[in-house]
Parts: sequence; structure tokens; C-alpha cells
Amino acid sequence: MGHPGLASAFVTTVRLNALDSGSVETDALVVGINASPEGPRPAPGAHDVDAALSGGLAATLGALGFSGKPGEIAKIPTFGALPAAVVVAAGLGDAPESGGDHDLEVLRRAAGAAVRSLAGTPRAALALPATTPEQAEAVALGGLLGAYDFARYRTAEEQKPPVGEITVLTGAPGGEEAVARAATLAESVALVRDLVNTPPSDLPPARFAEIAEETGAKAGLTVEVLDETALREGGYGGIVGVGQGSVNPPRLVRLGYTHPEATTTLAFVGKGITFDSGGLSLKPSASMAWMKSDMGGAGAVFGALLAIAKLGLRVNTVGYLCLAENMPSGSAQRPSDVLTTYSGKTVEVLDTDAEGRLVLVDGIARAGEDDPDIIVDVATLTGGQIVALGWRTSGVMASDDELREELVELAVGQGEAAWGMPLPEDLRKGLDSPIADIANLNPERSGSMLAAGIFLREFVPEGVRWAHVDIAGPAFNKEAPYGYTPKGGTGILTRTLVALAEHHQAAREA
Repeated sequence: MGHPGLASAFVTTVRLNALDSGSVETDALVVGINASPEGPRPAPGAHDVDAALSGGLAATLGALGFSGKPGEIAKIPTFGALPAAVVVAAGLGDAPESGGDHDLEVLRRAAGAAVRSLAGTPRAALALPATTPEQAEAVALGGLLGAYDFARYRTAEEQKPPVGEITVLTGAPGGEEAVARAATLAESVALVRDLVNTPPSDLPPARFAEIAEETGAKAGLTVEVLDETALREGGYGGIVGVGQGSVNPPRLVRLGYTHPEATTTLAFVGKGITFDSGGLSLKPSASMAWMKSDMGGAGAVFGALLAIAKLGLRVNTVGYLCLAENMPSGSAQRPSDVLTTYSGKTVEVLDTDAEGRLVLVDGIARAGEDDPDIIVDVATLTGGQIVALGWRTSGVMASDDELREELVELAVGQGEAAWGMPLPEDLRKGLDSPIADIANLNPERSGSMLAAGIFLREFVPEGVRWAHVDIAGPAFNKEAPYGYTPKGGTGILTRTLVALAEHHQAAREA
């Protein structure tokens, strides 16, 4: 069986063409449509198509009940009026004010929804508004992510393959570089989605570590893998404790990227629980069904490191994948056990289902040895995140307001919804333990997402700026696909981490 994420699902290619939309050779042509009080209106890029259809595009769509609101898709046969057999109308919502540009996330989602609707079509051209490099990248990225399909375990012959080739129609200066960047990002996100979607029987910690080692080396990353013996001898009590109940032993993977011109070092730490049963504090079966996604944080860190290396960003970056399988057995850790973590601090385990924070603190402490300017940990950490913010919005906590808001702004700019959350000092007392330095949760469960962040903060090396991102809900879409987001693994925060590296590269060069 092939490596998860190594182009097994990422089969769509993308290219750029400056031809007008009415003459491009393709099987399907995607155009943008704006909403207005008078009905649907062609957006920039659609006017040549409208002319080829004798000015009847808007009237035809209106007759079909298509309004142009975001998320709407309609297909119209061309009957030979265009080289493409079908025109796909993608709703963009209200037109921007005079002189303004369409929102990049609206373009990403429209491209993704349109391409997703074209499964089984060999070629598609995207004539969405793309007059700037940023818009061209958004259209290409949305289309590529919308084409994602995880079909490795399907045997049905009638399964429609994703669109094989996407052409972005734009004459924007720098469009080639923008489309190439989109392809790099899409490849990393597809890899993360593949990993999250892979059944846990095929992705135990050792297998994840093997994939990271092989793929990372090809991308030019340095890779260090600590097995269960090295972890035990090295004092990684959190990772060892969580993994000791499974026949699949834990791993810690360090990925390193350096650039000779870099003056800033970022460290990313990802929770990588390849399956979470809850351990002896067993989850209900309904809550366990999608716990193959509990390694989404480690996946995002892995995908981001690969993209950062391929883009050649001038920022030193290290990533830690804290990998374990949390299972109940005669050797599993017990509620009331005390662990000695890599930092030397002791933790009383009150609930073995609060395991993610135990592996993260070993990674955070180890990351401090790389002398980073910033540590960001990413984790599917708490049900409290879903209760507070829902399934699509990540919670961001940090050691200072500036870093928290920086991450939120970058995430939102990438279309990865996030919201800044506090770290209330009054919640710290709930983590007191009578026999250890700290307990792994507050028994009352009040403010559980925030209390988890406060717990992690205790292990951040002194003087290092730190942020924690809880992606418990956003990492896995349990509902129907939307925009460029499929059902299942989303690859959330991969692009935000890359954007953070780019932000600090730009800040250094300013």
C-alpha cells in the first residue's frame, strides 16, 4: 500500500492560461456570478461567455432559480457556442464596491465547490475573477483543494475520479508564481487530509514516523525519530505514559528546516494521537468513531514544514510530531498515576482521556532546546472548543495578546476561521494537585478549553513567546462537503502555519 499523502489522492494538476474564457479548449468552464437586486450578474471573467451565449447567461441562470449567492452552483450546456461542453456558474455573492476586489476566501470556496461538482470531468478551466496574483492563487488553491478525493479504500468501479487538470485563466503579472505556490500548499493540505482520513490500523505511530522520515528527507528536512526506548531513556514521561497501553509504541519526530539567511526560528508542536479510545477513561462509542483524526495537529505541523521547505522561506523552522496511540489495556496508565515529563515537572493524571496535553508538554519542553523565538502548538485538544466555538472555528490562546491576534488574523486571511480566547488566571487553581506539581485537568470541567491552555503554559520555556491552537472541531468535517472542504479530514491550520512563517520572513526583511 502506498504512503498516505504521497500523491495518492492529489492527482489534479494545475496550469495557467491567459486566453479569454470564450476560446479556451476545455471540457467545463467555470465562471463567477454576482448577486444583485435585479438578479444574477456575470462577474469579471464571465463576460466573454455571456457574449458567446448571446447575452443570455444571466437570464438563463435566473430562470433556473440561481441567484448568485455564495455556495450556489449551476450547470448550463453550451450547445456548441463555446469549446467547452458545459458552463458552471459559481455564486460569488454581492459584487464588490466600485474598484474593489472579490474576497479571496469567496473565490477559494467558489472554485472549490465548482471543481467538486465536476467529478468525472477530465479538464476544467476557471474563469473566476483573477486580475491579481493573490486572486489567481486563491482560484487555483480553491480548485485544487476542491478536487481532493480520498478513494484509496474504495473498490466501486462507478466511482467518479476528480477533475484531472485545472486551468486558471488570468493575465495577472506574477500569475505563474502564484499558481505554483497554490499547488505547493494544496499538496501539503492533501497530505494532511490523507493522514487524517487513513484508518488507524494503517497509521500507528511508527508508520506515521516512517512517512515523516521518508517524505521529509525528500523535501530537504532533517529528521530525527525517537522510538519507545529512546523516549523512556530520555525522560519523555508524557508521551511514554500515554502510549504505554498500546501494542503500537509511541514516537517523537523532530523535523528541521534551516535557511542560511534566516534570523528567526519558529517551533511548531503537533498532537499526534493516531487513535484515541480515551484509555482507561474510555470514551463513549459515538465519541470514539472519528478519533482517527486526533493526530490532526501533528499532520498540520508536518504539512506546514514540507511546504515551508518547498517554498524556501527564509525562516528557520522546527516541527515536533508527538505520536502515540491511547488505548486501554493491562499496561495502560491509570487515573491517579503521576508522570514525570521531559521538563522535569510532575503531572497527576486524573483522566486518561486528557492525554493530548501530556504528549504536547514533552514536545513543547523539547522545542525549547532549539532556542525558538516562538512556539506554536496545534492540537485536537478539547471538546470544550467545540462547545464554545463550534465545528469550524479554532480557538487561539497565547502568552501575549499581540501573538494571539497575529495568529487569528493570519488564520482568517487563509480562510481558516479562528477566534482569540483568554487564559483566565482564576482557572489555574483548578489544576492544583495534592501530590504532584499539577493535575492534567480541572475535575469540574469548567472552561475546559481555557484550562487546557493554562496547563500547557506551565511547560513553556521561560522567555519564549507561545501560542496554542485548539482545532478539535475544525480538523474533521463530519457533515456534507462545502466550498473546498471535503467530508472527513480538512487539513486545517497547515496554511496558517505557513502564513506565520511568511509573516516573520517579511517582518525580518522590512
